[in-house]
Amino acid sequence: MRKSFLVTGATGYIGRTLINQLYDAYEDDVAVTAIARDEKKAKSMLPAKTRIICVDITNTDIMQSVKGHFDYIVHTAAITASAYMVSRPVETADVIVLGTKNILDLALRSDISGMVYISSMEVYGVINSTRQNRISESELGDIDIYNPRSCYPMGKRMAENYCFSYYHQYKLPIKIARLAQTFGRGVSRSDKRVFAQFARAVIKGEDIVLHTEGTSMGNYCAIDDALTGIQTLLYDGKDGEAYNIANEEATMTIAEMAEMVAREVAAGKISIRYDIPETNKYGYAADTKLCLSSEKIMNLGWKPTKNLLDMYRDLIDDWKK
Repeated sequence: MRKSFLVTGATGYIGRTLINQLYDAYEDDVAVTAIARDEKKAKSMLPAKTRIICVDITNTDIMQSVKGHFDYIVHTAAITASAYMVSRPVETADVIVLGTKNILDLALRSDISGMVYISSMEVYGVINSTRQNRISESELGDIDIYNPRSCYPMGKRMAENYCFSYYHQYKLPIKIARLAQTFGRGVSRSDKRVFAQFARAVIKGEDIVLHTEGTSMGNYCAIDDALTGIQTLLYDGKDGEAYNIANEEATMTIAEMAEMVAREVAAGKISIRYDIPETNKYGYAADTKLCLSSEKIMNLGWKPTKNLLDMYRDLIDDWKK
C-alpha cells in the first residue's frame, strides 16, 4: 500500500537524507511532500518527484492553508547554527515553538497514522552523568533562561510539551526523538559544527584547533542509524513519549574526539592546538557531562551499526568524491 510522508526542514541534513532514504526503501510505493523555506534550494537538493511546499512554518495564517493527506509526518525543521541562535534568539525560538505548533495543527487536519518530532539532546541542559550511569528520558538538568543561546534548548522543551499536549488532548499519534549529534554521509561541505571542522582539518592536513577546553561530553550517532531510529519510532514507538537516539559506544568529550581524529582518522599526521577566546563568540552550548542512554529505543529492536570512526570515514569519503 502506497505511503504518504510529509517531511519538514527538507533541505536540512536530517530532512533531505530521510527523503532520499524513503525513496530508496519504498521506490514507487511512497509519495513525499517536503516543506522548505527556499524553493530553489529544495528543488536543487531533492528528487524531482518530491512535492515541495515553500512556506514559513511560523506563519500561522499561511500554514492553515496548507492542505493534503499524509500517513506520516517527520518534523525536523529548526535553526541549527549556534552563532545564529546567539544573534537571533527570538527567530530561533519562533521556528521551534510556533513552527511546531503549526505543524501539529496540520497533523490534526491530516488524520495521520504517526508522527515523529525531531528534538535534541540539548533539552537535558546541564546535567551530570557518566558512561556507567547514563541519562534516561525521564531526567532533566538546568538551563540558564537568561542566556540567549538557551533559546534552542528551552524552545525544544516547549515544543516537546506541545507534542505531548496534542497527544494528551487530541490523541495525536506522535513520538519524540531526542537525537544525539548526527553525521556521516551527506553532511554539507559548509557545515560549521565541531565534527565537520575536525573532518576538514584531516582533509587539509591541518592541525585541529579547539576554541574551548573540550571537556564537554559529546553523544553521537551515524546518519544511517538515526534514520532507522526515526522510522522505528514512527511504526513501533509509544505515542506521547520521548526516545533518545544515540550510539552509547560513541560517547566522548570533544577533546577525546579530537585526539581520536588526529590519531586514527589522520593517522597521526596532524596535532591539536587550543585557541580559547575570552567570550563565547562562536555560540557554543554550555559544557555538559551528558551521557545518553539508548536502552528505551533499543527495547523496540533498534541498534546502532556504525561507530564514531565509521562516521568520520563516511563523511570524509563523501566529501572527497
